[in-house]
This record gives sequence, C-alpha cells and structure tokens, in this order.
Amino acid sequence: MKLNRFVRVALLMAIGLILHYVVPPIVLGMKPDLLLSMLFIVILMETDVKLALEAGIIGGILTALTTGFPGGQVPNLIDKIITTFFVLGLIRMLRHKVSEKVLLFIVPILGTIVSGAVFLGSALLIVGLPGPFKVLFTTVVLPATLVNTIAVVVLYPLVLMSERAVSGKQNLKTT
Repeated sequence: MKLNRFVRVALLMAIGLILHYVVPPIVLGMKPDLLLSMLFIVILMETDVKLALEAGIIGGILTALTTGFPGGQVPNLIDKIITTFFVLGLIRMLRHKVSEKVLLFIVPILGTIVSGAVFLGSALLIVGLPGPFKVLFTTVVLPATLVNTIAVVVLYPLVLMSERAVSGKQNLKTT
C-alpha cells in the first residue's frame, strides 16, 4: 500500500477526532460520534479491507480515548470494528447498483444505526446503560444519524476536491 493512502486515512481520522472531541453531549453524557462520519468517508474512498480495518481500529481507539460515557472504551472499540465491516460490505454490495450520491445517504444512515446499536448493546452487556436502551437509541443514535448523514454528504465531496487540488489531477469524480 502506498504511504499517501495511510497519510490520507490518518488525516481524516485526526479531523474526525477533533470533531468527536468538540461536539457536546446530548443526553446523559452521550454525544453524536462525528469520527464515525470520517470513518465512513475513509471506507467510501478506500474499500481495501486491511486499510478499512485499520481505520476502524484507529477510530475505536480514538473514540475510546475521548468518550464521555463511563466505561465506554471497550464498547467504542467493538462498535467501530463491527461497523467498519458492516459498512465495507454495504459499500461493496451497493457500489455498482446505486449512484454514488445515493450511497452517500445510505452509508451514514445505516452505518450510524448499526454503530449506535452495537455501542449501546455492548455497553449494556459490559458496563450497563445510564438509561433505557430504547430512550438512548431514540435520543442519541437517531439524531446522530441525521448529523452524520449531513456531515458525510457535505464533507465527502470536499475531501475529494481537496485531494484533487493536492494531487493536481483534474479528472477525479466529486459526486
């Protein structure tokens, strides 16, 4: 693998970390995970399994380090790895069946729902939840789904444009 692919992933994950860190909690210390948006963008750009898994593990570690959820470190790692494989499979399944614009909506919607369900489910089993699963899913995961979808739809074309500007290539598709 080329070094520039790793650097791109590292930069996108660092941006995601900053976004994850600055977003305030919504309910009971839980907040939307904007690092997840950057993970989706990485997987949309790089469908290589090894690179996607590395990005998922990095995302899990970074969100574990910045989580405001008591005991949320292990659930964050579990969530990002499972979500990475889910999104990678989803993209591979749909990439040639739907347009890229449709994919930019499907990936963050389904990816965030899976991520939130896995996080809450693993947290429930490992450390417990500060409230009912259904309430947390409704008040945190569903709003996060909207936020992540908007973030991916807005940021993905910007990332592609910035990549084109840096590389000097004029024929990269922007959406």
